[in-house]
Amino acid sequence: MTNTTPAADAKPSEPTRLKRNFFQTLELDTRMLGMVGAFLLISMGFQLLSGLRNSGGANPIDWLLNGTFVTPRNIFNLTIQTVSVAIMATGMVFIIVMRHIDLSVGALLAFASAMMAMVQTLVMPGWLGIPLGSSLIAPIAIVVGIFTGMAVGALQGWLVGYLTIPAFIVTLGGFLVWRNVAWYLTSGQTIGPLDQNFQIFGGINGTLGETWSWVFGAVAVAATIWAMVRARKLKVAHDFPVKPVWGEFLLGGLATVLIFGFVWILNSYDIPTARLARMFAARGETMPDGYSTGYGIPISVLVLVVVAVAMTIVAKRTRLGRYIFATGGNPEAAALAGINIRMLTVKLFMIMGALAAISAVVASSRQTFHSNDIGTLDELRVIAAAVIGGTAFAGGIGTIHGAILGALIMQSLQSGMAMVGVDAPLQNIVVGMVLVLAVLIDTFYRRRTGV
Repeated sequence: MTNTTPAADAKPSEPTRLKRNFFQTLELDTRMLGMVGAFLLISMGFQLLSGLRNSGGANPIDWLLNGTFVTPRNIFNLTIQTVSVAIMATGMVFIIVMRHIDLSVGALLAFASAMMAMVQTLVMPGWLGIPLGSSLIAPIAIVVGIFTGMAVGALQGWLVGYLTIPAFIVTLGGFLVWRNVAWYLTSGQTIGPLDQNFQIFGGINGTLGETWSWVFGAVAVAATIWAMVRARKLKVAHDFPVKPVWGEFLLGGLATVLIFGFVWILNSYDIPTARLARMFAARGETMPDGYSTGYGIPISVLVLVVVAVAMTIVAKRTRLGRYIFATGGNPEAAALAGINIRMLTVKLFMIMGALAAISAVVASSRQTFHSNDIGTLDELRVIAAAVIGGTAFAGGIGTIHGAILGALIMQSLQSGMAMVGVDAPLQNIVVGMVLVLAVLIDTFYRRRTGV
């Protein structure tokens, strides 16, 4: 007779421990790592292609060394070209998270730009008698631009929230209306040059310089480490699992290297000698022989950093942010919970309008004038940046840093293709294909992870 061990006599098994890989241990978002990897591949690819175009040899090492994509000058230009779209992309995250869309941001940028240009060149010097070059012109123009964006955003949000007109229709109408309102406002003319103080937000006309860029880098590193320590203390205080200490040091060290590396690259782009001489002459000084210095971090990049931090705080630390993500995840439950979705929609589009106006400051000051075609197709670039960055059209999911990285990837593609001589129509074809591919990959990723 075969003896069997009763189930009751079996020793209780130990609790099952879930296996965690390296990325899970460090609590890293694998999708975001994939985007970083894609950006690095794009950069390396265009570095090789531009090197092949420049050297014409058969040695890939020569291509890599002679490439012009990963150079201080191109990275500097890439950052200032990305800022305008990236700022609006942070707001588009909220719009899409709430299951809406905004097709009017490019036209609204043009309208806000036209308003600010007219304030600088006509209203203040001509109507109010404030002389050109006055320190009042730039701040008043910026306030007028932001107020314009918020007013238009409030109007569109009211039409969507209270009159229940689909956001697609309202903003499609805005796409057709606001750019042409700007055209009539300026009589179809290019307006400029804009105020010198206003132009500091455009990139090359306003930078921190080498010394203050290093100071900013040190402050950014200190703030990053402080945020990591504070987050760990909060988790420990609430008995939440935390990363191992070695993981904290690894991530802190990586963040430090990335921040200081970014500052070093921008500082490595030297100001041309002729421009330096003019800068010294403007101050009544003579430039020393052999003197050179770098541009450093553009003021427009600082604006993007401030916007990104503010929008991240709104998303993660405020009631407004929680309401936006809760409503996007389940509108019916949010309404039953007492969230005023109508007013929330108005606030949402007001934020988007303000961000479009801030982008108008950056875009027009980079050009040093207002043009009628400013912001053309920016609405598509902004939506693409948000979607590539992981914002789900189904609502409820999206990150600010993902949208900024998406904007950087979009701009890298366009700049790289222009650098290697790809025709404009083919550039648009490639960007369109990348957008569809990004959404497809995101769909598969969410199915696999159950997010």
